[in-house]
Amino acid sequence: MFDIGKIAIIGSGSWATAIAKIVVEHTHHIGWYFRRDDKIEEFKRRGHNPSYLTSVKFNMNEVMLSSDINKIVQEYDTLVFVTPSPYLKALLKKLKTKVSSKLIVTAIKGIVPDENLVCSEYFHEAYNVPYDNLAVIGGPSHAEEVAMERLTYLTVGCSDLSKARAFTEVLASNYVKTKTSPDVLGIEYASVLKNVYAISAGICSGLKYGDNFQAVLMSNAMQEMERFLNTINPIKRSIIDSVYLGDQLVTGYSKFSRNHTFGTMIGKGYSVKSAQIEMEMVAEGYFGTKCMKEINRRLHVNMPILDAVYNILYERISPQIEIKLLTDSFR
Repeated sequence: MFDIGKIAIIGSGSWATAIAKIVVEHTHHIGWYFRRDDKIEEFKRRGHNPSYLTSVKFNMNEVMLSSDINKIVQEYDTLVFVTPSPYLKALLKKLKTKVSSKLIVTAIKGIVPDENLVCSEYFHEAYNVPYDNLAVIGGPSHAEEVAMERLTYLTVGCSDLSKARAFTEVLASNYVKTKTSPDVLGIEYASVLKNVYAISAGICSGLKYGDNFQAVLMSNAMQEMERFLNTINPIKRSIIDSVYLGDQLVTGYSKFSRNHTFGTMIGKGYSVKSAQIEMEMVAEGYFGTKCMKEINRRLHVNMPILDAVYNILYERISPQIEIKLLTDSFR
């Protein structure tokens, strides 16, 4: 079995906190990168993340908090990145320590802006991390339910399945079931697209479309996702596996979905800016929509739902008009 070594979490949001909770239960020690020292001090005083999943308590003897990314990279063997994708590039620019020999696990459900690469591709191209040292965590998984220890299924993708299996051992528990997959790119791109489709579901909810249409929307979204994945990474996969379909359904329907909430506000008439200000959290699908649109300009996959969400968010075309065009094209 591959030796995972010491594990560090890079990121301080809700999903980072949920993963930290899972990992520390197994390893009894984690490193944890927080950007802000004031948040670290507050965490130490309270014994929990001061901003996210505040019900999750940590034994501070088991957590080494630091705002020094280079210290974390030097001292830990497996690095789990859980930062919002728009901020990853700026964070990595602080690195003076090589990461190419580390096991990099990305739990980031987004694309690196300007580069138009999913995170594993970016680590490989910009930091020379071998694909065998790149893994991804796929859902369906809401951080809030992990915090409540509700049954959750996670997939770890890695081209080196021995490393994927080793990391699943760290995640598995009485409330987390795990499996492995070699489809790193497919899992990453699916996790980007499901946020885009969750925005579309939210928009339709805001426009008062009912459950009947939402089911048709999600069915068409999965067909669209499959067309794209078969183009970007043409390997054998089943689109109905939980890491694809399950993650799409939970993001498209759940009250915990930030992207669905964001889309609902857009459907109700909010501007993009006003919706972002009111939410106070990053809806990754907003950035993912633009990146996926740019990626698809060279691939030319038929993606009418992506196009509709892009037109609504970035071209300021009426949601009523765009969704009506979709309803006419669906069968």
